Amino acid sequence: MIVVNKAPGLLSIGTGSDGGRTAHASLMDYVKKGNPKSRERVFIVHRLDRETSGVLVFARTEEAKRTLMMNWGDTEKHYLAIVEGHPDPAEGLISSYLIESESMRVYSTKDTERGKLSETEYRVLKTMGSRAWVELRLLTGRKHQIRVHLADQGWPIVGDDKYGRNTRKEKGLALHSHRLSFDHPYRGNRLEFTAPPPEHFHRIRG
Repeated sequence: MIVVNKAPGLLSIGTGSDGGRTAHASLMDYVKKGNPKSRERVFIVHRLDRETSGVLVFARTEEAKRTLMMNWGDTEKHYLAIVEGHPDPAEGLISSYLIESESMRVYSTKDTERGKLSETEYRVLKTMGSRAWVELRLLTGRKHQIRVHLADQGWPIVGDDKYGRNTRKEKGLALHSHRLSFDHPYRGNRLEFTAPPPEHFHRIRG
């Protein structure tokens, strides 16, 4: 495996219009060591949104990728976010059914047949002015789950220009994959990886 602390603004893997500037492409160059004929490869296990920073896992073999992905539901995923407002209560569980529209916007629905059950635990770490630092634990792993859940509660993530209609303008999304814990794909022992939040987190004021 290779585990990295992805920078905000960097795609996890290519979309065809990114010119090769992705975490996956950079790691492919790294393992090939400048030899285009090298058989060394890396395989993506999961993804983070372009503007989300933090712990990102790649596999060095297809077997490791399959094993990690097959057991990904047992991975503990902890995030940090700075949100507008002060969550009340200060800790709890957000649960809804999420669905994606044709325009690729995710939203909560009461239609349990079409939506997928999504659950996010949250806990306020500290408040600063009109904002708060929040720790989040994903119990499910849906696309844009944290962003939608927090926006639904009236606590949009700072800098979220897609779901946070009432957030003040900031440079960068204040969402960070802080800690991942999962079993080694071969040995089975528990591993934990932690990444400190990027600099722009510390520049955000209340």
